[in-house]
Amino acid sequence: ETEDCEELSEVLTKRAGHKVWVHVPQRGEKAELRAMAQRNAQEETERATTVEERTAYTLELLGKMLNLPEPPKRMESFDISNTGKSDIVASMVVYSGTRPLKSAYRRFRIQSLEGHPDDYASMQEVISRRLQEYQEKKDTGEGFGRLPDLILLDGGKGHVAAVRPVLEAFGLQIPLFGMVKDDKHRTRGLVSAAGGEIMLAMHRGVFTFVTSIQDETHRWANDYRRRMQKSRAYSSTLQSVPGVGPATSRALMAHFKTVSAVKEA
Repeated sequence: ETEDCEELSEVLTKRAGHKVWVHVPQRGEKAELRAMAQRNAQEETERATTVEERTAYTLELLGKMLNLPEPPKRMESFDISNTGKSDIVASMVVYSGTRPLKSAYRRFRIQSLEGHPDDYASMQEVISRRLQEYQEKKDTGEGFGRLPDLILLDGGKGHVAAVRPVLEAFGLQIPLFGMVKDDKHRTRGLVSAAGGEIMLAMHRGVFTFVTSIQDETHRWANDYRRRMQKSRAYSSTLQSVPGVGPATSRALMAHFKTVSAVKEA
């Protein structure tokens, strides 16, 4: 029911460019359609409210479990992936609330450890590069110019202890925790540099949320590593051609994208 039918009619008439009538049917098929639309709107509102409340509760509970001053709004998660001595890469996954912010994802190729894999040193390099970009772009307040409310590392106490000095060197006190797994490679809890572990299983919402972050970070790192391996294999194949060296093979792959396309050309 509304007393503004005439005003609504005028507004909609101007928007539509032709006469629009607004009225509230009281009986018949149109009245049934109106009632159905009202029920649908109410149910959708309740559903959305439930999702928002559930999200807010999950973040609030996570904040309390980690002794944060307030629920985290932006979280960044990091993982290292390598195949022995080569192709050492890292992933950075960003969550805004409980949703992945894929436009903010980043990938890193470890530069300081070629041929010498070291998860701790790799994590130090990645966090250092991320924070260095923050220092350069903080005036913009966008992208790397923003700091997270929480940093999560795919690893345990050792990873957190290795990264903590990096944050201190930049004069930052961002809450930092490692995501540890059980013997079956399932998320078990969060651990601090001091070694205190926070079990998640008894809080299903938080457990599911942190598990999704860890899985997504791991997936993003492994996907990049596989691409690097594929690119390296392509490059080796091209370099078997007389006269084609590393620089030429990279240029060919950048232009043609696949070895088959190069062969056809």
